[in-house]
Parts: sequence; structure tokens; C-alpha cells
Amino acid sequence: MGYTYRDAGVDVEAGYEAVKLMKEHARSTFNSHVLQDLGSFGGMYEYGDNVLVSGTDGVGTKLKYAFVMDKHDTVGIDCVAMCANDVVCHGAAPMFFLDYIATAKLVPKVAADIVKGVSDGCRQAGCALIGGETAEMPGFYSSGEYDMAGFCVGSVPKKMIVNGNNIKAGDKLIGLQSSGLHSNGFSLVRKVITPDRRVLSQHIDSLGKTLGEELLTPTRIYVKSLLKLMEQHEIKGAAHITGGGFIENIPRILPEGLGVRIQLGSWEMPPIFKLLVRDAHMMTEDAYNTFNMGIGMVLAVSPENEADVLAASEELGEKPFMIGSVQEGKGVELCE
Repeated sequence: MGYTYRDAGVDVEAGYEAVKLMKEHARSTFNSHVLQDLGSFGGMYEYGDNVLVSGTDGVGTKLKYAFVMDKHDTVGIDCVAMCANDVVCHGAAPMFFLDYIATAKLVPKVAADIVKGVSDGCRQAGCALIGGETAEMPGFYSSGEYDMAGFCVGSVPKKMIVNGNNIKAGDKLIGLQSSGLHSNGFSLVRKVITPDRRVLSQHIDSLGKTLGEELLTPTRIYVKSLLKLMEQHEIKGAAHITGGGFIENIPRILPEGLGVRIQLGSWEMPPIFKLLVRDAHMMTEDAYNTFNMGIGMVLAVSPENEADVLAASEELGEKPFMIGSVQEGKGVELCE
């Protein structure tokens, strides 16, 4: 019997139920400027002829590996990526970013390294880091540990919003390769790869690097590529593959009555996923409900645009794959 995310202490079903219960309270605050219900990749707020799209997220327990390796200059990139990649799913160009760092005792060099990473991420996403908060909370966090979150706001002309409404059966799905685990599934990763410096310093031939280097590889930021693609081609929908993997995230862009068929083996899967699935003895469905499995962003396009979008993605430096299609039904069908 293999590991699941629930075994690692993360109850995805409880998360779904919590969101369902929270929606009632959030909806009570809505006004006429709010364009979409909760559940989209970004919150949408009408502002004149434009729509402000916002997103917030953290880095999760990937931070445990940063603590052990005493390497803090990449997790800020992850923080920006988790927010900016959500915002750009709706066609919005990120404008500005704020960060929040909380720790038991502030170590100036560590804080500077974290913000260096945030700044690197903001440059990659084309947005400005305009503020934030650093909170010292003695007795709340363990010594040497911290948590962080980010908040991103982007803008898109209302007529240019990408929301998945025009997706239909027969449309194609293009996956853009991830840089690795990104920032999801690490509670399960810690069940397989102990956050221990000796373990993380081991060089793994199949990875071509140490475990620590692999696990701290920053999340890829797709903003500039995606904005260019959306400017030149009709992208009907974009799904950022984060927590919940394929199973949760792809349906978020689909109209009612539609599902997707994913052709397994149609893309080049990074070795880290093969290692984790093997060592955790994971079932296929659980793996695709936990990790991005090598695909960080999924784009829905019409069949006649598929070849052009594939070619344009490559020209922009992405590694795209045709991974499946939209069909009538519900959910995500994984096909060998």
C-alpha cells in the first residue's frame, strides 16, 4: 500500500469542505464589482474598463528543506511564482507584489536572502515589490524557522479576460513543462526524503544533482511566456497545476458538463517524480492528485490553434507537450 497526501497529514477532502463553508462568508462581502465566484485562480474585481486580478499563496513545507540546507535565496522565487502564475491564468499582467515573513527571531542575513529571492521572482514576473511585513513572533515559531506568503495584483482589459467560458469538447490541452516539484506535495515528499543535511547532500545520478538542489529548484514563472501567447493566439483557458495536481486544477477552468482526457506518457516526466512515486509506492491517481508530474501549466486551445501554440511556446523558451483533450463528462480521465 502506498502513501497518499492524507497519510502525510494533508486532508485534501477537508480542504475542499473548508472552502465550501468559507464561501458563504466571503460572498456576503461581494459587491457589483466582483466578477467571479471563489474557485478561480485569481480574484477578479472590475475597475473601470479593466479587471484587477489578485492572488495570494505561500511556499508551504518546502521551507523545511531551506531550513536544513541553510539556503534561503530561492524560496522567495517560489512565493512569487505561486501567486503570479495564478494571476496570469486569467490573462492579467502582474503589476505589484507584497510579501509577509514571520519568524521567531529575525536574522538580518536570512531575511535579506529571502527578499532577494522575492525580488528575483518579481523581475521574472515583470512586477514590482512595493511592500511587505516582517513579523517577529518569539515562542510561536521554532528557532531558525520562518513562514512566508505573498500577495500579487495584476490587470487585464475586461474584454481580454481568460476564464475558460469558451472551452468546448474537442479542444486540445497543451502542457508546459515544470521545473520540478514547484511548491506542492512537500508534506508527502518529507515522508520519502528526510529533511536531513546528509541525505540532501547525496548526489543522485538520475537527477544529475543532489537531492537538496533538486528539492529547492524554484518554481517556474510562466508569466512573460503566457502573456505573449495570449496576445498572439486564442488561449481559451489556463490552469496552474499546484496543490491537488491535475485532478483538482484542470476542472477549475472547465464549463459545466465537460471533463478532460489526459494521455499519460505524452510528455517528458522529470526523474524526481519517478523517484517519489516509486519510493512512496503511490497509485497513479494519488500521484496526479498531489504533484504536477512535470507539467506546471495547462492551456486549452482549439484544434486549429494547437500547432501554432506549440511552436510559439517553444520559441518563447517553454517546453510544451500535447497532453490531452476536452471531452463531454466530468473530471480528469487518466489514460495509459
